[in-house]
Amino acid sequence: MKAIVHVMLKQGVLDPQGEAVRHALGTLGFEGVEAVRQGKVVELDLAGSDRAAAEAQVAEMCEKLLANTVIESYRVEIA
Repeated sequence: MKAIVHVMLKQGVLDPQGEAVRHALGTLGFEGVEAVRQGKVVELDLAGSDRAAAEAQVAEMCEKLLANTVIESYRVEIA
């Protein structure tokens, strides 16, 4: 089973990497990009077949390690 975790900064949290990407895109001639938010994707290969247990386990991983829940939000997909 595969889990995909999407981690993004929460709305209102300054995203200097996203701002740098937005600026670079403008420099490269890509007009009209008003904002960029940059995050990360973590893919996990999990043993087992219990979807609910896997989702709970991955959420716990996010709370403890994969996301800084003070400034980041996360979304888990189980595939």
